[in-house]
Amino acid sequence: MSDEISSPLKRFDLSFFVSVTAIFVIGILNLYSATHANEADQPLFRAQLIWFFIAMVTAVAICFIHPKTFFRLSYVFYALNCILLVLVLIMGKTSLGATRWLAIGPIRFQPSEMMKLSLVLALARYYSRVRPDKELVLRDLIAPGLIAFIPAILVIVQPDLGTGLMLIFIFLVMTFYRKLTWRSIAIVVLIGGISSGVMYKFGLKEYQRKRIHTFIDPFEDAKGAGYNAIQSEIAIGSGRLFGKGFKKSSQASLAYLPENHTDFVFSIFNEEHGFFGSIVLITLYIIMLLRFVNLAYSVNKFYDSVVTIGLMSIFFGHTFINMGMVTGLLPIVGIPLPLMSYGGTSLLTFGVCTGLATSISNSRKIF
Repeated sequence: MSDEISSPLKRFDLSFFVSVTAIFVIGILNLYSATHANEADQPLFRAQLIWFFIAMVTAVAICFIHPKTFFRLSYVFYALNCILLVLVLIMGKTSLGATRWLAIGPIRFQPSEMMKLSLVLALARYYSRVRPDKELVLRDLIAPGLIAFIPAILVIVQPDLGTGLMLIFIFLVMTFYRKLTWRSIAIVVLIGGISSGVMYKFGLKEYQRKRIHTFIDPFEDAKGAGYNAIQSEIAIGSGRLFGKGFKKSSQASLAYLPENHTDFVFSIFNEEHGFFGSIVLITLYIIMLLRFVNLAYSVNKFYDSVVTIGLMSIFFGHTFINMGMVTGLLPIVGIPLPLMSYGGTSLLTFGVCTGLATSISNSRKIF
């Protein structure tokens, strides 16, 4: 009997849990370092540990659910999440000028975070049922385009431009993986270029346009919109090769860099651990992302493959955009760094992604 139990457990895929935990350990130490000097921020460290425990328990539960269940419930999850996004606009909690949270007693959660996963499931089900063996033409993108842009618009008007763009990014990655004709690709690129210009002119608020201007030249408004970008680059540059050491970030301890526990955790990490420390962290992210790609090409079912690429796009998009914006390579749009930035709903989302990827991997061997 014990052999029957141990045999499936030996084949259990721990790779995602190991990579996620390794990055989180670095992240929680970095969070402690970034907040230890400010007494008001010290509870964030304990809250992050609690949320990670909740995320991992959820991930373990999910990894024992067969992917068929997620296939059947894909549209249900998507519809419920859209309803939650509408409720945010009606009765959401406002903080720092944005209405992004719903509250249940003392607990606040951000539906836009879970929308990323719901979008992946909904798009994967659609793409696995519509011409799965043929290249898509433009008319095939109308339905999935609506699936992606409806929640993206609901998120952007909160306003949360970064998460809204992330939903569009997930749609594009999954669509290109699904394969398009070259003509369709050209038209999508053209529409994207025109839409970007229209969005900049009529869709962005003044402070959002300022972020683009300060991305080009942060010193144009060094004490205003460009302040965060400048302080972030100072933090990264002062780390040099090996960094200043643990809990020795001047940008964090002197509060020069706002949001150093969320959007700018990578800046603090660079200041304390330098170029070589950042290389180690980036390598861990690359290992995890490659594991997603390998899984996508090794599964037998097309739905599982598309879901895996969607999950990969969530991790990759957050990592690339966050690191790009804090190093001055991209405009600052408020995207957290996976498993490093403080945030309960964000951690829970990445935990669910980990559990789902493990479920897909295990389904090849166990179920």
